Amino acid sequence: MELQFLGTGAGVPAKHRNVSSIALKLLDERNAVWLFDCGEGTQLQILKSNIRPRKIEKIFITHLHGDHIFGLPGLLSSRSFQGGDEKLEIYGPPGIAEFVRTALKVSQTRLSYELKFIEIGKEEIIFSDKQATVSCLPLDHGIASFGYRIVEADHEGELQVDKLAALNIPSGPIYGKIKRGETVELSDGRVINGKEFVGQKKAGRVVTILGDTRKTKNSVLLAKEADILVHESTFNKEEEKMAKAYYHSTSHHAAQVAKEAHVKKLILTHISARYLTGDIIQLENEAKEVFPNTKIVKDMDIIEVPFENE
Repeated sequence: MELQFLGTGAGVPAKHRNVSSIALKLLDERNAVWLFDCGEGTQLQILKSNIRPRKIEKIFITHLHGDHIFGLPGLLSSRSFQGGDEKLEIYGPPGIAEFVRTALKVSQTRLSYELKFIEIGKEEIIFSDKQATVSCLPLDHGIASFGYRIVEADHEGELQVDKLAALNIPSGPIYGKIKRGETVELSDGRVINGKEFVGQKKAGRVVTILGDTRKTKNSVLLAKEADILVHESTFNKEEEKMAKAYYHSTSHHAAQVAKEAHVKKLILTHISARYLTGDIIQLENEAKEVFPNTKIVKDMDIIEVPFENE
């Protein structure tokens, strides 16, 4: 599981920061990519990565400001041109379906795949299967804006192959039964309890990705004990009044959320184009005053989501 930051800027594109888009790469887990927001130019950023548009299975939109959705029609169209034929689901606030359908209708764009919209409007679990659960909560941005919490299912313990080999138990179909914890009888009469040869389960990982927002209690609820929290950092701590006026957060606000939620790592994104290199370092250091394990990302950065204790 990896996060790749396709766009880390706020409001408008800059030379070194495109507008918002984050890819959650689940290639090992489900051979798929989930996209969070799709600002203008997202498909150009994808061309710089190893992401294949046909692998994009779901798109989660945090809110309907242009810097988070203007890249959607182009990406959906290109996915069709490039051979994508698997169904794609788009989650987002009310209005996301109208926006996309209008753009496709006016441009007479026909897709080669089924497009499904799931519009959200309250606290709810919006997706769940055997591998993961995604829930959302409303944030505070002056427009309907949501944060998403992705909880991975626990991983089964690994088969202790070395331990089996030491007992001269040859590989084969019997390994599958042992991994399932079954009791099996070998051809030489030995009885093996499969549970003794399977390691402990690994707790599933938790990733929280928030839309634009002021500091709010729902941010803390969504981020509770997350392995990674992705939080906007549009303003520095000296601009707290401006952050409040524009329904955004400062780097200090993001760090406070991370600390209150007991997350493991804080990732700052949605950086204003007015901040230069020295300002970026200042933003990160301000957050570290409150929450030391903080990193500001730049476009195309990849962050691995580790298992606990890794």
